[in-house]
Amino acid sequence: MAVLFFGGVGFAADEVRIATFNVDATPPIGSPVAYAPARSIVDPLSARGIIILAGDQKPVVLCAVDWIGIGNGGQDVWKKKLAEAAGTMPERVAVHVLHQHDGCRCDFSAEALLQPHGLDNIRMDQKFTMDVIEQVAAAIVKNKTKAQLVTHVGVGKAKVKKVASNRRIMSEDGKKVVLVRYTACRDPKGIAAPEGTIDPFVQVLSFWNQEKPLVSISYYATHPQSYYGKGDVSCDFPGIARRMREEALPGVAHIHFDGAGGNIGAGKYNDGSPERRPLLAGRLAKGMEGAWKATKRYPLNAADVNWAIVPVALPVAKHLDEKKMLEILNDEQKTDKERMGVVGSLSWLQRCQAGYQVPIGRLRLGDIDVLHMPGELFVEYQLNAQKLRPGQTVLMAAYGDYGPGYIGTEVAYGEGGYETSDRATNVAPQVEGVLMGAVKKLLAR
Repeated sequence: MAVLFFGGVGFAADEVRIATFNVDATPPIGSPVAYAPARSIVDPLSARGIIILAGDQKPVVLCAVDWIGIGNGGQDVWKKKLAEAAGTMPERVAVHVLHQHDGCRCDFSAEALLQPHGLDNIRMDQKFTMDVIEQVAAAIVKNKTKAQLVTHVGVGKAKVKKVASNRRIMSEDGKKVVLVRYTACRDPKGIAAPEGTIDPFVQVLSFWNQEKPLVSISYYATHPQSYYGKGDVSCDFPGIARRMREEALPGVAHIHFDGAGGNIGAGKYNDGSPERRPLLAGRLAKGMEGAWKATKRYPLNAADVNWAIVPVALPVAKHLDEKKMLEILNDEQKTDKERMGVVGSLSWLQRCQAGYQVPIGRLRLGDIDVLHMPGELFVEYQLNAQKLRPGQTVLMAAYGDYGPGYIGTEVAYGEGGYETSDRATNVAPQVEGVLMGAVKKLLAR
């Protein structure tokens, strides 16, 4: 049997091995987080993930970060550094956020636009961000030589009760949004409205060495925040649920990805009070536990592992006007907030104009497919992807490249509501056809 060497360690050519990393990503007090400078650390943040080594294939790196968004040039830097550390290519690295709203932003393209105006390092702390990236890369270099043998992959799912609800409450004829039920809701009409279209299941992917569990990766579609906005840094209820599972299964690496939760939140069951956070966390953790108990395991070898990408040019929203955004950025009579407010969309537009294509990724593990998607994706993408593989397992991680902002379905752009407004989305309605075309290619057998 052929023997391969990785990091000086030999293993059989048909083997799968996996290494994990878990790095602190908590900003220092005073550092900018999404809506205010960090004033307290309620829960630590992390950047964690896995390195998959399958036979003679280049490694695959999957990373989940407890920040609000990593977009544009932020994605470039993360993927380049992690790829170098793992000995692979940026195209084989997927970086996602959990989108906690008291977490950090990361967009080096936007910072480059702000730097000539002296406005950089206000939206994000570049030194801290680079320190975290370097620490993740160092952890990959260190841990990849300790990769453990994987003999089986497992998957299970369970319903999560009283957490997710659709944010877009429609008119009786189903054609217009009449109320946006945000992730914290005190409106009696919003609370009384049905859950709407959601994916009620949390799914757990696991890697095993015979009977020994090594890694648990959970996927659940919802906005992750309970309350936020004052600089009290927290991994919020998905991060707390993840920690609860770590305590229940010591020695197993726990990683969580947000699914397509762009139009999903906890609003029906969350009034924004601090007491709701542990309640929501407990409900999600209970679902994670149920999915773990429902796990079915399947043998896994290198031939069962495949990573593929389909690069796509997402259609740019018509409201993005480079000239107008540059005028706002260059206008010293505008407030700093106004000037900083355009650079995320401006950097996205300029990247698209330069020919940037978003890599849509798919990890295949035997009969299990895991899709890696950009932006704040509507749940319909996840549900429709699952319909393409009836009877099989399709998992989805969204909140990859944050540059597109919200990504609605084509029909949603004519329905009104916040998510498809000019404030929230950087892509055009035709985006659905482009993304679902890529998904169909990736899921084809």
